[in-house]
Amino acid sequence: MEDTYHLVDERYDILSHPKRRSQIHVLTIDPVLAADVCERIGADRRLKRYALICPRAADVRSALEGIDRTAQETVSSRLIIFDVRRVTLPRLRRSFNAIVGYNRRDFNKLCYTICIGDGPVNLFQEGRAVDLFVPYLASHRVDFHPAVFFYDPFLHYEPSEVRAQALDDEFVIPDALPRRLVPYFRSEAMTVGTIRPFFRAVDKDDETRRQRLRMLRHVYKKRLAEQFPGQEDYFHDLLTRRGIQLASEKMNLYPLYFEDWIHELMRQARRNALPKS
Repeated sequence: MEDTYHLVDERYDILSHPKRRSQIHVLTIDPVLAADVCERIGADRRLKRYALICPRAADVRSALEGIDRTAQETVSSRLIIFDVRRVTLPRLRRSFNAIVGYNRRDFNKLCYTICIGDGPVNLFQEGRAVDLFVPYLASHRVDFHPAVFFYDPFLHYEPSEVRAQALDDEFVIPDALPRRLVPYFRSEAMTVGTIRPFFRAVDKDDETRRQRLRMLRHVYKKRLAEQFPGQEDYFHDLLTRRGIQLASEKMNLYPLYFEDWIHELMRQARRNALPKS
């Protein structure tokens, strides 16, 4: 059974921070994901006026230290985006613990959270892919209270694809395409680092960006059809803005409608901060 953890730390006072700004914190030690999130937000006209706090570090150690050092600054943001994939979460756990503690009282009122992650470690084993997501998503809801959980297929590696690393090893974030996605692309030499800029297309015109997003959506749809034959109707909502309902949990696909959700959550946080008449 996959180990789970919950973020509980009595050292942090659960206070409200009503003087939050139109600011977004992006918390990841992966420069490829950080660039994708930040450039998508920066390229959206609706989000231009929001300040974006994103890690800029030369290596993983510096990024970890930066997140830890600035944890308390998250109380000034209306949106916090957490990278919760399995491979990096153990190294971010302490910082995330502090950040959740500082902000917990305001979650889903003055401050919203978005989680971007992979899935359960045994997701593609034993044919139990769908039901395995329910406890996995529930554990993240307890820890991070996300308004939206985005499952990112490009972050999800099977156990045999990830080299075991001790906490004191030189940490390497996987960049190869997950094996199950390789057949959908022309070259096995392509990496996550080359795929992400192609699909976000921030240096292209609006029509090209929409076309690239349709291409990505088609890849996801084809993959779902092959993984779950005959269940296309069941998974239709996963390709929409509202996402899919799995028992008591919901899930969306990154980066489909990612900017739309940021726009809505930032507006909602601002409305919630206005004085009640």
